[in-house]
Amino acid sequence: MSMNRRELLKMIAAATGTAFVSANAMAYVTLPMKTINQTAFSKDDVAFFNEVGEVIIPRTDTPGAKDVNVGYMMAVMVTDCYTPAQQAAFKEGITSIKALAKSTYGKDFLLLNTDERTRLLATLNDEADVFNRKAKSANEDGKKPMPHGFTLIKQLTLFTFFTSKEGANKVLRYVAIPGRYDGEMPYKKGDRAWAT
Repeated sequence: MSMNRRELLKMIAAATGTAFVSANAMAYVTLPMKTINQTAFSKDDVAFFNEVGEVIIPRTDTPGAKDVNVGYMMAVMVTDCYTPAQQAAFKEGITSIKALAKSTYGKDFLLLNTDERTRLLATLNDEADVFNRKAKSANEDGKKPMPHGFTLIKQLTLFTFFTSKEGANKVLRYVAIPGRYDGEMPYKKGDRAWAT
């Protein structure tokens, strides 16, 4: 499978308001086979990532985040591709989800219903947007500022989902490359975006 990863990165940047973190992730053609013990996370962490991912990309008439096991892919990518500072920000994002669930609803995130989970992540997404805008405007040394922890979670959810076989083939439209150029490809309202 060949995807236009540049377009995917543009989509992630548009969806999260900041450039995709960890260009090292682009080095993977296929995700290395690792056990959870070979990552910095546990089975419970992976299950949690899948639940958060399912709120971001829920199953509809197409697969959702849990269907492609984004949690496992996120654990591998954070372990292999993130710097220690990025790993800390990612883990801080996870901690903020759990803390906000407790302070807002008085219970664990995994015990929240779908509407509560959606509202909670929408709140964090709004907080992340404000944080990322302030970080960009306050940045004077020319280095890329570290995005909000929730932004890292959202980026990885989108990246791992849309680079999975199911995400690329069942959610996006896919034509194997090399294909032929067709400047008059029909498009109907509601057609899915192209993966290639």
